[in-house]
Amino acid sequence: MTETLDVPLAVPPDAALPGAAAPAGPAGPAGATGAAAPPPRGWGARLAAETGYAASALPLAVVTFTLVLAGLVAGISLSWLVVGLPVLAGTALLARGLAHVERVRLRTALGRRAPSPAYARAREDVGWLRRVLTVLRDPQSWLDVTWALLSSVTGVAMAAVVLGWWAGVAGGLTYWFWQRWLPDTEGATLAELLGMGEGRGPETVLNTVFGVVALLLLPWVVRIAVAAHAGLAEALLSSRASLQDEVRRATGGRDAARDAEARSLRRLERDIHDGPQQRLVRLAMDLGRARHQLDQDPERARDALDAAYQQARDAIDELRALSRGIAPPLLVDRGLGPALEELIARADEHVDLVVEPALAHGLPPHVETAVYFVVAEQMTNVAKHSGAGVVAVDVLTVPTPDGDAVRVQVADDGVGGAHLGKGSGLAGLSQRVRGLGGTLVLDSPAGGPTVLRAEVPLRG
Repeated sequence: MTETLDVPLAVPPDAALPGAAAPAGPAGPAGATGAAAPPPRGWGARLAAETGYAASALPLAVVTFTLVLAGLVAGISLSWLVVGLPVLAGTALLARGLAHVERVRLRTALGRRAPSPAYARAREDVGWLRRVLTVLRDPQSWLDVTWALLSSVTGVAMAAVVLGWWAGVAGGLTYWFWQRWLPDTEGATLAELLGMGEGRGPETVLNTVFGVVALLLLPWVVRIAVAAHAGLAEALLSSRASLQDEVRRATGGRDAARDAEARSLRRLERDIHDGPQQRLVRLAMDLGRARHQLDQDPERARDALDAAYQQARDAIDELRALSRGIAPPLLVDRGLGPALEELIARADEHVDLVVEPALAHGLPPHVETAVYFVVAEQMTNVAKHSGAGVVAVDVLTVPTPDGDAVRVQVADDGVGGAHLGKGSGLAGLSQRVRGLGGTLVLDSPAGGPTVLRAEVPLRG
C-alpha cells in the first residue's frame, strides 16, 4: 500500500516503505528463504496449532526413524563394498528431505523462522564417487541424520504428553456422562480415600475437578512439550543456516566496506586532481609570472599577485569542502546534532529536523559519519533533482534482532524517480551503510514522494 505525502510532510519514521522487500533468511538448497508464516494469534489458535504439530510428529517420527535407521544399517553393513557409500549417501539425502519437511512444519505450524542451510554441492563435471563423498562430507547431512534418530524419542514423548493430557482433560470433564456405564468396583475409590464420601457423586466431582485443572494447565503443558521438541529441531536443522547467514553478512559487509573505501579514495583523488591541484598549479604559474614582472612592470606583477591570491582562496575553499566530505570538523568537534543543524541551515528547502536527544552526542564515530553522509547525500539530491519544498529528517534509535540501531529517514515531497543504481552518490552511500552491517532502502515512485531510510547498527 503506497503512502501519500501531503504538505506539511509527515512520514512516520517506523512506517514500512512501500515496495521494500521484507528481510529474507538465508537461502537454502532450493532457494528457500526460511520465511515463517505469521504465528497463530490467540491462545486457542496457538493451542490448536501446537497440538496439531505434536500429533503429526508421532507418525512422522516413526517413519523417519525406520527409514533412516534401515538405511544406516544397510550402508554400514555394506561399507566394505563400494555399494555401501551410495546407500549411506542416499540415506543422508533421505534425512535431508525429511529435515526439510520438519522445517516447513516449524514455519507453518509454529510460525518459527527455521531457515534452511546451504548444503555442499558437487560440481557438475565430477564423477558419481565425488558426488557421493560430497554428500557424506557435508556436516549438515549428519546433523539431519542425527535429527532423524533423535526425533523418534522427542517426537513420541511430545505426542504422548500432549495427547495424553488432552485425554485427561476430555476424560475428566465428561466423566459425569460416561461414568454410568462403568461397572461397580470393589474396594475404596480415590474419592473415598480422600474423604469425599462414597458413591458416584463424589467420584464425579473429583474427576471434574481434575479435568478443570488439567484444562487450565493444558496450554502450558503443550507449549513446554512442543518447545522441547521444536528447540532440538531448530538446533540441529537450522543453527548452521544462522551461522552461514552471519558469515555471508560479514563477508558482504567487508566487501562493501572495501568497495566503498576504494570508491571514496578514487573520488577524492579525482576531486583533488580536478580542483585544488589545478588551482595550485595556476597559483604557482601566477607567482612565477609576478616574480619576473616585479621589477620591469609592477602593475602587471600586481595583477598577477591578485590572481594568485584568488587562486589560493579558491583552493582553500575547495580543500575545506573536500575535508567535509571526509569528516566534517563540526561533526568531529560537537557531534551529530550540531553537524546536522549546520547542514540543513544551508538548505534552500524547508527542513524539519528531529534528532533523538541521546543520539545528538556521543555516538561511535563510524555511526555518526554514516548517518551524517546519508543526510548530506540525500539533501544534495533533493537540491539538485527533487524540486521539493518540504523535507523531513528523522534520526532515532530502533530495536533490531541484533541490538539497537540508528535509523535515519529523509523524506521529501519532490518529483520522485530516484534510484539506488543511478549515479555514484546513492550507490556509494549504500555500500558505506552495508559495510557497517546496516541497510539502506529507497522508495521514490514517479511523482513522489521520496523516502530514503537507513539503519546503522550501534555495535559494528
